[in-house]
Amino acid sequence: RVMGFCTDDEYQEFMRSTPKFERIIQRSGIILIKYWLSISDEEQERRFKKRIKDPKKRWKLSPMDIEARSRWVDYAEAKDEMFAYTDTKDSPWWVVEADDKRTARLNLISHLLGMIPYEHVPVEAIELPPRQDRAYVRPPMDTQNFVPTRYEVE
Repeated sequence: RVMGFCTDDEYQEFMRSTPKFERIIQRSGIILIKYWLSISDEEQERRFKKRIKDPKKRWKLSPMDIEARSRWVDYAEAKDEMFAYTDTKDSPWWVVEADDKRTARLNLISHLLGMIPYEHVPVEAIELPPRQDRAYVRPPMDTQNFVPTRYEVE
């Protein structure tokens, strides 16, 4: 809607259809949990500037992001309208404060796991069988193609 990727009629149809579609998939047994990761204006600005300065992160900043930045208010209005249509009792949106990525991920995962009804599954002992003891000689490593090691994690 904001960038003109659909007509107003298509947008309205999508908004009307989405809650119905969500009910259909939930009736089929799918657990549907919707999250919106909310980032403050200041944090988004900080991330954009960091991506511009860091060549390793520049790929994260597309021309679409640059164009969308100038339409921030339009996107905020579209998000609020989307919530008005699709934040339903049966399928609510859960907003995650995401200025701090690690905290956001931990809170989201904790919430997600708390939303799923788990059944106790007894843990059975596992015994590893012995490996085969054959006189197999693997081919020399220099006969294989390896991806070059450019990075090493300590």
